[in-house]
Amino acid sequence: MTKPELDPDKDKRKDKDEVPSELVDLIEAIQNLPEPTRNQLEGALERVVNSTRRRRCILRLVSDALSQLRLDMKYLMFDLEATRRERDDYRRQIEESS
Repeated sequence: MTKPELDPDKDKRKDKDEVPSELVDLIEAIQNLPEPTRNQLEGALERVVNSTRRRRCILRLVSDALSQLRLDMKYLMFDLEATRRERDDYRRQIEESS
């Protein structure tokens, strides 16, 4: 089994928002425990850290997708209004020529 990579300073350097500060504090506290106790907790801690990173990544992706959706909706609403104006103009032209 490989040793989990739980260097809190590396996490801070990589991306401050990637791991919550409470989790960094927990990592530091676990690293200060005696080795037998630390070895028991490191596997679970690594899973929690990885899960937190995945959730944050997913949240960023969803947030980006929502932003793009909002922008797309604005373009669609603009296009719809322009299409309605064109339709109304064509109707007026038809009514005037009749």
